[in-house]
Amino acid sequence: MAPPPKAVPEQIAPPPPAPMPVAPAPVTFENIHFDFDKAFIRNDAKPTLQSVADYMKKNPDAKLQIEGHCDERGTSEYNIALGQRRADSAMNYLTNLGVAGDRVSTITYGEEKPADPGHNEAAWAKNRRGVFVLR
Repeated sequence: MAPPPKAVPEQIAPPPPAPMPVAPAPVTFENIHFDFDKAFIRNDAKPTLQSVADYMKKNPDAKLQIEGHCDERGTSEYNIALGQRRADSAMNYLTNLGVAGDRVSTITYGEEKPADPGHNEAAWAKNRRGVFVLR
């Protein structure tokens, strides 16, 4: 009589590797824009500022830097000061919406970093802006 057949152990396939975590998309905010030679918050900027404030409230560890920019008209010194007033205006608006001021910083670039290099009203309008950068 032949010996009973040996049981062949089942080959168990190793589990597939775990999927690589997907990094979340970076958070960005729309720029806000200012009128010529002005630093007040326009009505069309308020929804963006509300979005920024909502994000900051939901993410208590987030830090924000607001960049103030100008068009090329005016002296460099004047535009540095105007860019700072614009950044400060946006910061004040956010603090009035409940964002802690110690989580927000400002910087001015004056006319040094144009969004559009053109020399016409359409370009200048794009360059008169506030930019929000998470840190």
